[in-house]
Amino acid sequence: MSIQVELASAGPRRLSSLDRWLPLWIGLAMAGGLLLGRFVPGVSILLAHLDVGGISLPIALGLLVMMYPVLAKVRYEKVAAVTGDKKLLVSSILLNWIVGPAVMFTLAWVFLPDLPDYRTGLIIVGLARCIAMVVIWNDLSCGDREAVAVLVAINSVFQVVAFALLGWFYLSVLPGWLALDTAGLQVSVGQIALNVLIFLGVPLVAGFASRLIGERRRGRGWYEGVFLPRIGPWALYGLLFTIVLLFALQGRQVTSRPWDVARIAVPLLVYFLVMWFVGIAAGKLLRLGYARSTTLAFTAAGNNFELAIAVAIGTFGATSGQALAGVVGPLIEVPVLVGLVYVSLWAARAWFGTDPYQAGPPEPVPLPADAYRAERARAEGSSA
Repeated sequence: MSIQVELASAGPRRLSSLDRWLPLWIGLAMAGGLLLGRFVPGVSILLAHLDVGGISLPIALGLLVMMYPVLAKVRYEKVAAVTGDKKLLVSSILLNWIVGPAVMFTLAWVFLPDLPDYRTGLIIVGLARCIAMVVIWNDLSCGDREAVAVLVAINSVFQVVAFALLGWFYLSVLPGWLALDTAGLQVSVGQIALNVLIFLGVPLVAGFASRLIGERRRGRGWYEGVFLPRIGPWALYGLLFTIVLLFALQGRQVTSRPWDVARIAVPLLVYFLVMWFVGIAAGKLLRLGYARSTTLAFTAAGNNFELAIAVAIGTFGATSGQALAGVVGPLIEVPVLVGLVYVSLWAARAWFGTDPYQAGPPEPVPLPADAYRAERARAEGSSA
């Protein structure tokens, strides 16, 4: 299981030394970001000022670097087959836009009935469906790359159309019906659309263009055997860079209010676990196979905390409780979903009776760089 996704000609893939210690690298990145934000306040101030139109430029850069290598691996000619899987698409829409927000709303009120600011922040997190880091968790767990590309695209469209409407419903209408406290939410649809365009549109177009141009000019063997292994590690570098920046931005808030963080963390932990297990169980019940079931599970469990934080800050202020709840989101989500990657790989064998590294239809094996050059030389010699 490598972010570089190097396929061996015989036997299953194994964890590279880089990926084997992935939880450690992520833990160090989180700790480093928190320490920077706590003891070097100038860093968080600088990051707060590097903002254009509500988009943090350094965080956007990290997310683009993180997502590009993964989206460059997608076999875009297979996307049509994914869109024909009605069970996958319908179950994903239901989990992301009906079940997910309802579960988070319930957990927020159950665990934080006396803390309206944090409760509102959690509900906003539940409304922001994942369009970024889910591609990393999906890739690490050997999920269906084409399926995740389609599902995040669907989430993006729904995010632009439904985010503000669902925010109004869950923060104003539903609490009023249930005689609960209400809180308004002012969200710019244009800001959401810009968020989606930056964090998904740019790397998606770049990944598609890379495969199209690379295969036309040099062939699929070179593209998958030489180019992809070269850019593969940048996905991890971008992930770690983004984590450091996110935690540096709110490090002082997180470390100065540990009890509040703990209160917020409990419903988040329950939410991620519940949504992942519901997703994997739904995939198993619908007979989607391991690769698409794990894709369904991670797209259901993940959240777009970049959007949630931006909305919370824009609506309630950078020092608000709503913003702190948004920041705690990745603090819990990242380690939990990394752990669920390993659970998913175990579930492939225990629940689906398949090797996760061999799941799905066999694909052409990319040649290593040296073998590719030798093969090309033999082909040119034969043609001569």
